[in-house]
Amino acid sequence: QVQLEQSGGGLAQDGGSLRLSCAASGGTVSSYAMGWFRQAPGKEREFVAAISRSGATTYYVDSVKGRFTISKDNAENTVYLRMNDLKPEDTAVYYCAAKWAPIYSTVSASTSSASASYGYWGQGTQVTVSS
Repeated sequence: QVQLEQSGGGLAQDGGSLRLSCAASGGTVSSYAMGWFRQAPGKEREFVAAISRSGATTYYVDSVKGRFTISKDNAENTVYLRMNDLKPEDTAVYYCAAKWAPIYSTVSASTSSASASYGYWGQGTQVTVSS
């Protein structure tokens, strides 16, 4: 089964940028729809972004649209989350996740935003944005 190893994250200033990486082993990212979620202290885990198995479609929560970009590199077997114009409210532990999906499937709120639909998770990485 696929295992996900996260890297990146850390501390950024308000308006700064960070990139998160999620490297897969035991499976290929081209076989899965991939998602990023985050959990702030005292809050439930929240969907952030998803990318389809083919990489052709992406979907974002409204609060990060235009600032975050999810991408996948099949050659590197890695999924990325590029975060620009970071805000203090983006502070959270970020998790990548994978779920099997049909090769031509797309991602949307109804198909990709529920954490329970993902079967594989990374270990989480802290992102802290200071004001």
